[in-house]
Amino acid sequence: MSQSQKKAMEEYMKQVEQFVEEVKKSTGLPLVPDQKTGAALWYDQRELRIKYTISVERIRRFFEGLAEGKVYATRCKHCGTVYFPPQADCPRCRRSDMEWVEIKGEGELLTYTVIYTKPASFAHYPDYAVGIAHFPDPGVNVLAWISENDPKKLRVGMKVRLKVVRRQPENYLTYELEPVGDGGES
Repeated sequence: MSQSQKKAMEEYMKQVEQFVEEVKKSTGLPLVPDQKTGAALWYDQRELRIKYTISVERIRRFFEGLAEGKVYATRCKHCGTVYFPPQADCPRCRRSDMEWVEIKGEGELLTYTVIYTKPASFAHYPDYAVGIAHFPDPGVNVLAWISENDPKKLRVGMKVRLKVVRRQPENYLTYELEPVGDGGES
């Protein structure tokens, strides 16, 4: 596709999206007529498939940490705010003087949910739980999958730790919350 064709397609799609927004405002539904037949078309604005490449150079240490079996957050050297996921710049004081801090020790599960209806890109996984846990060292909340397969063993307030795992079938490193002690140790 040439640059001019690409530009024309982008402009056309902008016009379609503007039209859909007008229709949604007046009817509450994204139903638009087919230009040739007039038949009602549902305009779904969600992408079904997307692949992308983005630069993570400024937070590369986070990914290097996963390869070392560690999970890192960042702390602003100026205001002391800790960020997870890690940030290259502090949104609070707008400075770039950040330091890396490891999230270690035990955290407390604040909330969780079991995912039974999955997005298409996760449909190949069995049902899974995700949770938010607070880690006092360094003082951040972490959203992650929970490694416990039996949701009956999960409870708010249980102790968890972060564990680096290799997610299959994608074969990449990520982190999960792992129950500690009587919470169904994995």
